[in-house]
Amino acid sequence: MEASYDHINPTPLCPGFCVKNVREPHEYQEGYIPGAINLPIKSQPDALFLPAHEFEDRFGFSKPSHDKEVVFYCRSGVRSSAAANLAQQVGYSNVSEYRGSWLDWQKNGGEASKP
Repeated sequence: MEASYDHINPTPLCPGFCVKNVREPHEYQEGYIPGAINLPIKSQPDALFLPAHEFEDRFGFSKPSHDKEVVFYCRSGVRSSAAANLAQQVGYSNVSEYRGSWLDWQKNGGEASKP
């Protein structure tokens, strides 16, 4: 499933879905979609395969629930696609990709948060 700017703006803090920024930590530090949580797919490709307690120990937040939509984004859409595929492999059925990702978010004037 493909998510759009309008789908995730304004970004909720996970009421019905969670937004995951799959860029690397240094990219996340430069700015991210408000409410998005960093889950770097390139350096942590096994993240979604971890048991819940190991996931939380490693990342400091709970593993996404299988009953919520999980929306992945990166810079331009390549890593978000890989993350969505990995999520489906581990049993997530309600997975979306924000294909335009961070570049589209900025182009549309989306607010940027910083840690």
